[in-house]
Amino acid sequence: MAAERTVLVVDDTASIRLLIRTNLELEGFRVEEASDGVECLERVDEIAPDLITVDVVMPQLNGFDTVQALRARESTAYVPIVMVTTQAQATDIRRGRAAGADAYVVKPFDPDQLVDTIRSLLL
Repeated sequence: MAAERTVLVVDDTASIRLLIRTNLELEGFRVEEASDGVECLERVDEIAPDLITVDVVMPQLNGFDTVQALRARESTAYVPIVMVTTQAQATDIRRGRAAGADAYVVKPFDPDQLVDTIRSLLL
């Protein structure tokens, strides 16, 4: 099922990108990375991901604003988005959903939970 599915991982922490990449590649996903929201928006159309994971706390453009910008674009308006973040307050989760995120995974996360969440959104 995951064959040829591409996930764009957007996080300013290289070790988190590597952790997510490793777990997704082990499950057969192709993974691309962006180090912040600005890079995500610059590269998303060339990558054409099937799903995007986005951190909240990032320099230049935070995750909430990145998700809103992705939802405003015709090319990414319907691409599933999973917020993967340490921001775990109920207000953060509501804000993520309001911005357009399809799911919200709190760091530190169980890699199996993240993979299951991604798979469920790609069905």
